Amino acid sequence: MQSEFPFLAVIVLLVALNDAFTSACADQKPSAEKPTMVCNLIQDSHVSAEIKNLETKLENLIALVNKTYSLQTAPPPVPASSCNDIFQKQRVTKSQVYTLMLGSRKIPVYCHMGDFGCGSGGWTPVMKTDGTKKTFHYSSRFWSDKNVYNLAGGKSGFDKQETKLPSYWETHFSKICLGMRSGLTTRFVVIDRSANSLHALIADGRYRALSLGRNKWKSLIGSQASLQRNCNKEGFNLLGGGSRFSKARIGIVANQENNCLSCDSRIGFGTGGYPDDSNTCGNAATIHTDNGDKHIKAMGYILVQ
Repeated sequence: MQSEFPFLAVIVLLVALNDAFTSACADQKPSAEKPTMVCNLIQDSHVSAEIKNLETKLENLIALVNKTYSLQTAPPPVPASSCNDIFQKQRVTKSQVYTLMLGSRKIPVYCHMGDFGCGSGGWTPVMKTDGTKKTFHYSSRFWSDKNVYNLAGGKSGFDKQETKLPSYWETHFSKICLGMRSGLTTRFVVIDRSANSLHALIADGRYRALSLGRNKWKSLIGSQASLQRNCNKEGFNLLGGGSRFSKARIGIVANQENNCLSCDSRIGFGTGGYPDDSNTCGNAATIHTDNGDKHIKAMGYILVQ
């Protein structure tokens, strides 16, 4: 734009001179010879047309400058803060990667749109956990801190990439979608629960109850699911007795005895303890179970809306 300023100055000067001479010629007496020559020059049709042409170019150039300035100073649109915002407000229904504003960060995430098993709307991914790995074991710091894990995994769908996104502590919700994949099938259940974030429900380690029922939890595994028949304690931050017994950050624990002091079975996310401490997501069960001993390690998916 700086190279155009001299040109602008010349045009402005010419326009000003034209206005001055026009005014002078209008007031001039016929006896003045030299001024008459100048006035005749200004009033010449060719010269007048050129000046008019310059005036038009100046107006167009000023309009262009104003338009460019306006475009440069217009604030960029603020990304949505959840996938459901995109679904509801922008009426976008295609499942794909979108950029969300999670806290002060713009994060690309794969938004699951529509009913894939949890109901309609936009679902924001929070975590993907692999039951064969220790990353999200019950004792992992990832359940209590505000650190991400493998952001790239948040840009893909229901695959085997583990991830923990800022939505774990930034996204408020009224529903939680839990999914487990064992074999070739992914099964889902929905929890109607409102919270400022999943971090707010889990990070402090306090037990918070749920009441889905044991059959609902077993539906995440399918016909192979197995639990002991008693206790059936479900919710967040479950400890089925001492630290060596079954536990889960989200899920259900059960016992063969009519108490919750020595649970030997569970279905859930962020699990650990007896009978298989290496199983961190899925179903582990032994001792007087309703469907035999099980050691099913699943891929877990946690989304919110």
